[in-house]
Amino acid sequence: MEKKPIITIVGSINMDLVTITSQVPKRGETLFGEHFQMNPGGKGANQAVAAARLGAQVQLIGCVGNDRFGQDIVEHLQKQGVDVSDVEPVTDVTATATIIVSDQDNSIIVVPGANNYVTASFVESKRDVIADSDILVLQLEIPLEGVQKAVQIAKENGVKVILNPAPIQHLPSDLIKDIDYLTPNEHEQELLSQDRSAEELDGKLIVTKGNQGVCIYEAGEEVIIPAYKIDVVDTTGAGDSFNGGLAHALSRGLNLKDACKYGNAVAALSTTKLGAQTGMPTGAEVEAFINSQG
Repeated sequence: MEKKPIITIVGSINMDLVTITSQVPKRGETLFGEHFQMNPGGKGANQAVAAARLGAQVQLIGCVGNDRFGQDIVEHLQKQGVDVSDVEPVTDVTATATIIVSDQDNSIIVVPGANNYVTASFVESKRDVIADSDILVLQLEIPLEGVQKAVQIAKENGVKVILNPAPIQHLPSDLIKDIDYLTPNEHEQELLSQDRSAEELDGKLIVTKGNQGVCIYEAGEEVIIPAYKIDVVDTTGAGDSFNGGLAHALSRGLNLKDACKYGNAVAALSTTKLGAQTGMPTGAEVEAFINSQG
């Protein structure tokens, strides 16, 4: 049997604590909410689940707390087909994102907790795992030093690198140079371009634009890969779904345009259900959807 390409994801692992309410309480005020749910999340875990559901061989490198949230998330990831051999418990708490969704606005408080332990030394201890990969996927919800070390190891071993620069921050030139693909959204691209020349980003940028699709750049020319039209329920996790789909498609040998089309289909299907991971499709569902579009 032909060996599957290996996608390694180094990134954040959170428990999302979501409260639905008609309005956000004022200072000192107590209100009754309408609904509460706990969902495994974090961009690293989300992208790992997205790729695994498509049928990819996915291994996740990261940290959780030695607590119930950490245990629950690891069990959940295993059920989704993600290899969690390199997800390690630490003495801090599992990262949480407390999300309040109201009629007027949404607000989020993130406590990084165990994600802060994904340092350069921690990533160095996973050198062999990264070196044996075909594609490495990263985000910026872990310490930048951990991201830099992972990219360095990948570069030394000929592993392709996708960096989803979210949440956006200043990125060193050496890091950008060693990355194959950068996948910001429009807001992140705008901030990224403020301190980076077009030459530095040339051939690397894949800009996600929601219902407008994805923009790539070839020889300085902008090429739009249109989005699929679909009835949207919740866009949470659509970007992570795109990145998981892109990694899976590239690992299968698709060219960049076709890989972006595939990623668009994965992202579109992910918006049909409430929750970041709930709507993430299987490979069969994506193929059927693409075929139905003609």
